Amino acid sequence: MDFWEDWFERRPLRRFMREIDRAFEEMFREMSSSLPKELFKERKMPDGSVVRTFGPVVYGYSMTVGPDGVPRVRTFGNVKPGMPFPRAVEQREPLVDVITGKDVVRLVAELPGVEKKDIDLRVTEDRVTISVDTPERKYYKEVDLPAKVDPKSADAFFHNGLLDVTLKRKEEKPGDRVEVK
Repeated sequence: MDFWEDWFERRPLRRFMREIDRAFEEMFREMSSSLPKELFKERKMPDGSVVRTFGPVVYGYSMTVGPDGVPRVRTFGNVKPGMPFPRAVEQREPLVDVITGKDVVRLVAELPGVEKKDIDLRVTEDRVTISVDTPERKYYKEVDLPAKVDPKSADAFFHNGLLDVTLKRKEEKPGDRVEVK
C-alpha cells in the first residue's frame, strides 16, 4: 500500500463507508433468506444452461373517492408490509371492488391467469372469500361486505380474468334495528 492509499484508508469517511457496505450485505443476505422458496424457479434451456428466476412480485394500489368525498387507497399483490423491509409472499391479493346497490351487493375481482374451475368462492352473510391455488397462480382475499347478504343468492360470472359476484341484500326487519337514545 502506498502513502496515499494508506492515508485514505485511515480516514473516518472511508471506515464509515466500509461499515455501511457490510451492513447492506448483511441486510440483503437476511432479506433473501426470508423470501418464500416458491418464488424461486429454475428451468433448463435447450442449450443445457439453467436459468434461475424470482417472482412474480406484484404490488399495486387503487385510489378512489367515495360518495362521502373521502379518498380510499387499497393495495393489492403479494408484497406485505414488514420491518425492516416489505416481504414477498406466495399468494397474491387480487384487486377487488365492492359496489353496494339498493337491493344487491356486487363484488368484482381481478384474477388474471386463472381458469373458472380453479376459483374457490365462499360466501357468508357478511364476508366473501376468494381463493385460487394452482402451481402457476395463488390468490387469496377475504372481503367484508358493507351489508348483510343472503349467501344462497350468490350469482357468479367469470370471464377474461374478471370474477363478478352478485349477492341479494338481506331484508332488514323492524325487529333487527335497536334504537339507542
